[in-house]
Amino acid sequence: MHPLLGVLIGYLAGSIPFAYLAGKAHGIDLRKHGSGNLGATNAIRVLGRKTGFAVYLADTLKGFLPVAILPGLLSTSQPHLWAIAIGVAAIIGHVKPVFLLGQGGGKGVATTGGVFFGLTPIPTLIAFVSFVIVAAITRRVSIGSLTAAVVLPTGVVIEKGASNPLSIICVLIAIFVIWLHRGNIRRIMNGTEPKFGEKKEMAA
Repeated sequence: MHPLLGVLIGYLAGSIPFAYLAGKAHGIDLRKHGSGNLGATNAIRVLGRKTGFAVYLADTLKGFLPVAILPGLLSTSQPHLWAIAIGVAAIIGHVKPVFLLGQGGGKGVATTGGVFFGLTPIPTLIAFVSFVIVAAITRRVSIGSLTAAVVLPTGVVIEKGASNPLSIICVLIAIFVIWLHRGNIRRIMNGTEPKFGEKKEMAA
């Protein structure tokens, strides 16, 4: 398989809008409810925990499976570098899904977690544990996500070294994920960020 075809498949996999599909199955367009974000957190808030966690798992797998499967099928002497490219493509697909004409994607936390679990599992597991602990203590998923976005690149840099391509990409993706959470950061600062389980209509 040509490496660019692998990248395209990664992007298409990332573009599958599981939150949107779950909402439609309940007769709801998630883009018009809650935060308006097509991610697991909004799915939990609007559709309930069972459906929301299913969306989280699906979003994680669409990041993990491409980097776990596709690199071994590529005609290349550098599958590890193309694995990173495939993972980045999957994350971009989640944020800018072609199936929704590039509109209404998620913030990439679950898909990024899946990608990096496939590429470097130990730092990803540490970041996931930090996410769970902080989210549980603060009852705010966004704070847990932001914590993981700091812990993950730190762990990757420690494991791989600062000059490793995976470390550099991880830092850039973490910055991108934090930027996507800029609205959450504003609400955290002014005390209006909803707690986990609150079904509160809010701006994206």
